[in-house]
Amino acid sequence: MTSTSQDPYFIDFPQRIKSIQSEMQNQNINVYLGSRLRTLSWTTDAFCPWRSFIVIPVEGLPTVFSFVIDAARIADDSWLDEDHVMGFAPMGGQDQIEQISDFIKDNLNGGKGRIGIESGMSNYLPEGWLTHYEYEQFKAALSDCELINAHTIVDRLSLIKDEGTINRFKEASRIVDEGHKAVYAAIKNGGWKGMTETEIAGIAALGMRRAGSEWEWSFTGGNEIASGYRTGLAGGACTPASRREIQAGEPLMVDIHAMFKLALGDHSHNYLIAPATDRQWWHAQNFMAIVNKTLETYRAGITPSALAEQMMNFAEEKGFADYMVPGFEHGIGMMGDEWRIGLNDGPFPYWTNPDHAYQENEVIICAMQYACPEDSIGFRYENPIVFHKDHCEALSKYPLEIKEI
Repeated sequence: MTSTSQDPYFIDFPQRIKSIQSEMQNQNINVYLGSRLRTLSWTTDAFCPWRSFIVIPVEGLPTVFSFVIDAARIADDSWLDEDHVMGFAPMGGQDQIEQISDFIKDNLNGGKGRIGIESGMSNYLPEGWLTHYEYEQFKAALSDCELINAHTIVDRLSLIKDEGTINRFKEASRIVDEGHKAVYAAIKNGGWKGMTETEIAGIAALGMRRAGSEWEWSFTGGNEIASGYRTGLAGGACTPASRREIQAGEPLMVDIHAMFKLALGDHSHNYLIAPATDRQWWHAQNFMAIVNKTLETYRAGITPSALAEQMMNFAEEKGFADYMVPGFEHGIGMMGDEWRIGLNDGPFPYWTNPDHAYQENEVIICAMQYACPEDSIGFRYENPIVFHKDHCEALSKYPLEIKEI
């Protein structure tokens, strides 16, 4: 196994499999065919960047199937042994459809049974839902089986985080803070002059790698850096670093990401490059006020809609509601579980339920965007938080402030 129970980052992966198998029995599912990146991360403790599947029988150990070039590495990283990590390849009988279908048949009595699959949609690109082609091919190859959508099994079980997972998130956030320290050391005292957004992204990446990060995990450009008018683009989020040079008198947003044992660190910090104007400081003070208000309000029992209503009322009272994107969080879990909050039980299928009541030891990203395009300024705040009964715990400890450099 990859860790022991004395390790602060220990996760009982065999017990996770048993929990899935218990739900399978409750739903009369004979085999679970997982295809989502979040499912692979949550069950294997290994990063699976190539198209991968996990086959979970109703009893015993699961088996992972990944592209042959990566199978040995996955087996080395995972708690599973090499007999339970298989490589597929474009060869007779060894492609993923035929290999996995034959394997599933061998696990079924007479080749018949109910197979749980993962099907749906997402605004998150690498979700890993079973594609239409894959579904049709598995359906034909397993013609005596019934394929049913069962992804809520994993979604429900992975919602509340155990101690080892939370400790992994805390370490990932510590690593992100080291990235911010590296950026600040590089840009202070005029160091920003002649520097590009891409260079700042690289400085952050190096600082985090030195601190132990395995990947700048975001699919929106690794580390997101915006300067000047780009900080105020409509929507206020997802700004891959460009080759734009940092300029005096402009805002600078540094949104960086780390990964530690498949747990994700994400924190945004904002600067004003001198000379800052009174109008810029007005925006900056508004932003810091609502971030503080949001962090003070988050706790178990609150819902996304209730939180948003309170915060937008606060912004309206202070006169800056027009600049706030009316969303204050996004989901987070082990690698691949980036976007959706809670379960798929809201008014819009496969989107966050706005009335999801947060529970203790649930983890999300407190994510806020403030954008004023007409003033060429915007700010972003992202920070993983753990819900407790009467408060939330922000995992990045980097100070909430907007420095004038």
